[in-house]
Amino acid sequence: MTDYTKLIDAETWAFIERTNSYYPPDTIDYTIEQQRGIYDRMCREFFAGYPNGVTAQTTAIATPTHDIPIRIYRSVPQAAVIVLYFHGGGFILGGLDSHDDVCAELCARTGHEVVSVDYRLAPEHLHPAAFDDVMSAFEWATKTYECPILLCGDSAGGNLAAAVSHAARGHARKPIGQVLIYPGLGGDRTQGSYVTHAEAPMLTMRDLEFYKHIRTGGQEWNSDATLAPLADTNFAGLPPTVLITAQCDPLSSDGETYRDRLSAAGGRATWHEEPGLVHGYLRARHTVNRARASFTRIVDAVTALGKGDWVW
Repeated sequence: MTDYTKLIDAETWAFIERTNSYYPPDTIDYTIEQQRGIYDRMCREFFAGYPNGVTAQTTAIATPTHDIPIRIYRSVPQAAVIVLYFHGGGFILGGLDSHDDVCAELCARTGHEVVSVDYRLAPEHLHPAAFDDVMSAFEWATKTYECPILLCGDSAGGNLAAAVSHAARGHARKPIGQVLIYPGLGGDRTQGSYVTHAEAPMLTMRDLEFYKHIRTGGQEWNSDATLAPLADTNFAGLPPTVLITAQCDPLSSDGETYRDRLSAAGGRATWHEEPGLVHGYLRARHTVNRARASFTRIVDAVTALGKGDWVW
């Protein structure tokens, strides 16, 4: 049994307790509608506002079957890089508002234009609906912008960003890099952090099984890289990748495994596990020193990859 009293500091515990006051650990036992209401309220409570100079435009990408809402963040007249951002939320929660301030801050601190994508959610839209939407967003970006495209996402969004990178390897405008923040990539659930941190604060194995079942409708897609990028048999040709995970998170080992496979295939990848942090710590970036430092690491990674630099 992992002793989290020794791994997690007082600031992070305060963040965990505040989160639990809005979003109790048993929230997955509620209806999907109730879960979304609880999650949306929690996100509003943590909303940190926009930095000065950032503007946001909410619009949509038209597809033959439906529109995909997006929000475009700008802080300079002409950005040199476009960041496609895919939000977390277990594939059932979140949207343009849940990560609104995160995207605004990422825009302000990097100078890049950030496009947040409101992909379709399960269970109304089972896999591969979310993947199809983020691929459509990538295709839209290649036609809309002449500048390079970089992918970024947290948790479920990190999964989707990696899936796009795998699918877009042969594209003439393939992504120039990806920054994956505590992503779930479909690793081996019988070892590593999946075992050591199966009962971690903020995210447990029970939560992960629930989200996987909801996303797929109970079907097995174990060999599908659009669902689980680690299921891919080919890791060549992927863009430079920075993976940042939380130590106290069952998903952390996915970052290490993905780095190792990409590196073994001749690619550039680095993995940093944040000591004592928990899943979802982006919302703690203004109150917890460890989370603040990690967000700076994320900003630096997005900035460097956007310039084509590899400093790791």
